[in-house]
Amino acid sequence: MSIYGSIIPGAATLAKIKDISSQARQRLKWFDYYELHDHNARLTCRYFGISPQTFYRWKRRYKPRDLSSLEERSRKPKNLRRLTAPAELIGAVFKLREEYPRWGKDKLVVLVHRQSREVSTSMVGRILKHLKNRGVLKEPICNYISAKKRRWQRPYAIRKPREYVALAPGDIVQVDTLDVRPLPGVVIKHFTARDVISRWDVVEAHTRATSYTASSFIETLTARMPFPIKAIQVDGGSEYQDDFERECQRRGIKLFVLPPRSPKLNGHVERAQRTHTEEFYEVTDTDFDILELNKSLRKWEFVYNTIRPHQSLGYLTPKEFLEYYLLDQRKGVMCH
Repeated sequence: MSIYGSIIPGAATLAKIKDISSQARQRLKWFDYYELHDHNARLTCRYFGISPQTFYRWKRRYKPRDLSSLEERSRKPKNLRRLTAPAELIGAVFKLREEYPRWGKDKLVVLVHRQSREVSTSMVGRILKHLKNRGVLKEPICNYISAKKRRWQRPYAIRKPREYVALAPGDIVQVDTLDVRPLPGVVIKHFTARDVISRWDVVEAHTRATSYTASSFIETLTARMPFPIKAIQVDGGSEYQDDFERECQRRGIKLFVLPPRSPKLNGHVERAQRTHTEEFYEVTDTDFDILELNKSLRKWEFVYNTIRPHQSLGYLTPKEFLEYYLLDQRKGVMCH
């Protein structure tokens, strides 16, 4: 007897139909049509636009007295992979993630290897997922600061000469300023300098972004970069004029100024600003007093240059990259 045929079904049958999903009711229509047309499977498949494989698969499942047999089954594997990592390894990964809350499995696995522990990147990922599912590992509460770069008019700009190409650390150091707004009415001028070859960063915070504070940042920069600086590249912000330009000239450092509306040409330091925002400012608990903030920034700078693995450097730190670079230079000199 067809449920969807000419015979009106009883109340009990209608109640059962209402209990199943719309997809199951559609499949029920297949078998009603199949019954009413002399069990002609091909005709049923053409009428409903389904493949014979699909029809017969559901026909094997279908139980007329149990309409729930037309519902989709769970595709969850019967045997789930269980975490096999030892407790010591789980603890080590948990401790590292707590210390560096914005670092994923690719960076954390490098730090685990430094502890003389053999583990794969995927295993570190499974450990992180396991800790999150148990509620042990929670994502840091972000400060959601506003870190929007100030826009300045650029009445004068000189593009870097095409023939000048950075080949060694210090050839081009990109410098940029970021407006950090951690609290209403609080604005911090964050300076970042990044060497485009080694990815070595120097960071410093000021209450104002003037040509005087920018020129004082050159002093910090030359003291904390572990190699001589040959050229600095900046945008056309007013802080990079006057005192800043004279200081570069006094030190014999080339100064390249970008043309207007071309932040992509300073892409290295622009990306660095995002990293420092996400991995330092958004997860750092501080009262944003400039002296205390710069102490915290100095510690973060050390972590960034000597502990944090960099994907762009093949998961080396800038310090490790420089060590390999100097070693290659010495070998080249010896060969000549």
